[in-house]
Amino acid sequence: MFAEQFYNEKLITSVLRIGVEVGTKVWAKGKEKRPVMGREEIKRFVAQLMGGRDEADERRMRARELGEMAKRALEKGGSSYMDLDRLIEDLKMYSHRDNK
Repeated sequence: MFAEQFYNEKLITSVLRIGVEVGTKVWAKGKEKRPVMGREEIKRFVAQLMGGRDEADERRMRARELGEMAKRALEKGGSSYMDLDRLIEDLKMYSHRDNK
């Protein structure tokens, strides 16, 4: 739930370019004191995210495109649909083999 968050942030900000960097740079676990993000920091990050008209428009356009790609992947014949179909077929094959 937390260890992959640094990777998720890089994916969203550097690869997909639909977000802005926020939060800590160091992972803390257990009873270590974690920094708390205040109202002003959140306000600054939201302003940065919505920021310059061109940047915000580009983020929204990329997010829209990614959403459309995800929808197509889930439709019949899409990559995710086909992958799930193959998984089900593989599971059926193993199930039949084990029942003999």
